[in-house]
Amino acid sequence: MKQINCFLACNDLAETTKTVEQINQSSLVQTIYLLVKKSANIQIDSCKTLEIDSLQSSETFRKIAAKSDTSYSLIYTKDSILELGQFALERFYHLAEDTQAGLVYSDYSEIKEGLQSNHPLIDYQEGSLRDDFNFGSVLFYNSECLKKAVEETTSVYQFAGLYNLRLKVSQQAELLHINEYLYSEVETDIRKSGEKQFDYVDPRNRALQIEMEAACTDHLKQIGGYLAPTFKNIEFNESNFPVEVSVIIPIRNRIKTVEDAIKSVLIQKTSFPFNLIIVDNLSTDGTTELIQSYAKQDNRIIHIIPNRNDLGIGGCWNEGVHSDQCGKFAVQLDSDDVYQDENTLQKIVDAFYEQNCAMVVGSYTMTNFAMETIPPGLIDHKEWTPENGRNNALRINGLGAPRAFYTPVLRDIKVPNTSYGEDYALGLRISREYQIGRIYDSLYLCRRWDENSDASLDVVKMNGHNLYKDKIRTVELKARKKMTSNT
Repeated sequence: MKQINCFLACNDLAETTKTVEQINQSSLVQTIYLLVKKSANIQIDSCKTLEIDSLQSSETFRKIAAKSDTSYSLIYTKDSILELGQFALERFYHLAEDTQAGLVYSDYSEIKEGLQSNHPLIDYQEGSLRDDFNFGSVLFYNSECLKKAVEETTSVYQFAGLYNLRLKVSQQAELLHINEYLYSEVETDIRKSGEKQFDYVDPRNRALQIEMEAACTDHLKQIGGYLAPTFKNIEFNESNFPVEVSVIIPIRNRIKTVEDAIKSVLIQKTSFPFNLIIVDNLSTDGTTELIQSYAKQDNRIIHIIPNRNDLGIGGCWNEGVHSDQCGKFAVQLDSDDVYQDENTLQKIVDAFYEQNCAMVVGSYTMTNFAMETIPPGLIDHKEWTPENGRNNALRINGLGAPRAFYTPVLRDIKVPNTSYGEDYALGLRISREYQIGRIYDSLYLCRRWDENSDASLDVVKMNGHNLYKDKIRTVELKARKKMTSNT
């Protein structure tokens, strides 16, 4: 009955000792290995020690694979106390046996600042390629799948070892989510959701991102989802537009911020005509009246109030883009942000023609409400390359801002009528066929304040957002695999 070897991250002897005591209560466990840094002097009598450089390196998983001589290998990725639920290891084991899954993971209870709450997870799907997918800290691997994944890994990773392992295992078998709270863990990252979401573009994490991209690209090649850097050409020869550019602002109840946004558009200096289309989605706080007052003063402002009440941000975009007054290029501006200076629109349009692309994405600077720069500062998405950007786009959670589109392409594709992820969906879909241009200068001030829609989301709403983006990726991945299979 000794079916499981356990591998525990270990930096704190007292904490790990308590975890070991719980694990040893199961008759299924054969050997417990403590994953310790080479400089650490940590030993527990009932355990064996495995020296590692990092829990994220491919070398660590080679060492784990060499010790995975039981049917299953449990990896606990945190060094705080693991509190197992009733017969939790037995439950993991039986579910793995019944399904032949490559990895089993479960919901868990989270202890944060002394308070315990449930933390449900979401199902893994083919498009769950983002490297920050949350499996919890207890990973229950089929040992044969784990060892095969390690054998098939030819690259040496310092940061992407665990991510690569998951991808390689997913090529062999299901990654199974169990909707049961099988353990409790301590959460030490107490930041709000809005503070966490930009970690992946922090310049300090650049080396990590390069490795993650390499692992993801290799995976896409293995499963037939990789696209070579060949793109459709665009002539930009459609001329039945009233202006060259339309800035589109979808808005609802942003009386505190929209005036700054409007002013940042009207000061633009360009060699072409432009207008500002504000799609006012049934505002009730005075926003409507403020827009009307500006529209009376400047005929470049087009104030659209939709005659339907089922529109999200994406639906408002559709209203603006399909308006007869929309220009050849449609440029995004959120109602609580502003353009960096008076040259933003000119730079964006120049990029369309110079880079022959159907979409242009700029860079932005994070600021507080007073427009003072806050960490991480400039978000330039330099992880994007013309050669591999559209493949790496399946791994990351966003493409950047401000976003601009060649209107005929956008009218053909249509914007998903949602209020989250619609811009990301467009980026994936457009990049399937067309090049996306980039501008690495800051064009945009992204103001963070308490009323941002993503400032502080609970776990249920975060799960909903992540599930939607994963589904977008799954659909896009299926479409790309179909493309490659037909060539």
